[in-house]
Amino acid sequence: MDLHGRSIVLTGAGSGIGRALALQLADQQPRLTLVGRHREPLDEVAEAVRAQGGQAHVVAADLTAAGAPATVAEEARRQFGGIDVLINNAGNVRAGRLEDVEESEVISQIALNLTAAILLTRAALPALRAGGDALVVNVSSGIALVGMPFYTTYAAAKAGIAAFGEALRRELYGEGVHVLTVYPGATSTPMMDTSKAGPEHGFDYESPDNVATAALAAITDGSLAVIRGGDARRQMIATNREDPAAVDRLLAERKDALEKAVAEHSSL
Repeated sequence: MDLHGRSIVLTGAGSGIGRALALQLADQQPRLTLVGRHREPLDEVAEAVRAQGGQAHVVAADLTAAGAPATVAEEARRQFGGIDVLINNAGNVRAGRLEDVEESEVISQIALNLTAAILLTRAALPALRAGGDALVVNVSSGIALVGMPFYTTYAAAKAGIAAFGEALRRELYGEGVHVLTVYPGATSTPMMDTSKAGPEHGFDYESPDNVATAALAAITDGSLAVIRGGDARRQMIATNREDPAAVDRLLAERKDALEKAVAEHSSL
């Protein structure tokens, strides 16, 4: 896909992977609708996009609020005349033992990571179809491919959005709307600020810029998926598919230390 001049809706655009995507997309002089909860960081990203020759429209919205996904899609369509690309990047996390996570925190993770993305995609589909050469990008997580202890709800939501994307890709096959799923590994974003998990716990971090670069390469070459995390993560994914009990044993060795490292990990 040639992204030059395309109308692109990008959620979670104020920081992390979303911000990196917006700034790299700016080189293509797109028409970007930047979506997030807080206006100030979105305005900063929009200014940077405009400085690089792109157009940017800011929509500050809580995507989990009733009616918000439809409002965002309509705002993008009204502002730029259509939607060519939808990037469902917004996400949140609350780690910890399942019984220690509040019910509201469980609901919040599913609402943003899964439900909001589905509803925004649903609302954007008429505009995406109208263009005849459109794309939906869903940002999942490596945890969707290898479930990690203390991330049960997050894993469920991210696996859900991955399965949603696969099913939607097949539903829309041959109809002018492609679907790409991105599986970042541990990434140095504000969402990870409260986590103390490091390489010794199996979390090898990379920059948001690297994830964004890989995602944009996949967009342009028509890939179905982008899996980040390096050789160690790829090996764990393969082992989890072939011998999941071996991964159980490996993670059991790290479990106590990991539980302490992620006890305060929350971006809610």
